[in-house]
Amino acid sequence: MPPRDLYHGAVRNALIKDGWTITHDPLTLPAGGQNVFVDLGAERLLAAERPAGAEGERERIAVEVKTFAGRSTVADLEQALGQYLIYKALLATEEPGRTLFLAAPSHLYDTVWETTIGRVVTDTYGVKLLLCDVEQEVIDRWQK
Repeated sequence: MPPRDLYHGAVRNALIKDGWTITHDPLTLPAGGQNVFVDLGAERLLAAERPAGAEGERERIAVEVKTFAGRSTVADLEQALGQYLIYKALLATEEPGRTLFLAAPSHLYDTVWETTIGRVVTDTYGVKLLLCDVEQEVIDRWQK
């Protein structure tokens, strides 16, 4: 298993505070004779009204946490995008009901996601973001 990203614990705690139940840490996806590991799997009941005693539908997500602390933001973005696309493809066949999010510290929004390359990547590839205040361990923004 690969080492955890620096903000793994902060994102995990933020999800729990937001009402998510962590179901996998990590979420293992088979890929032929190999496995790949998405940092977190989580679920929560949908907010729709349910009759008393009825089991409601669950929203299920997979979250890949990225720190973006390398020498180059572009290189970090290339690596994050590659992982995201591989995991998205595997989830489509292994767990089609689970939505993939790329989690990153919210303080990087302007320097990574609001740049030209950041916007092109998210728009072209449909990258869904979960931006987390890693100090307070709360989710600042879901960008679906």
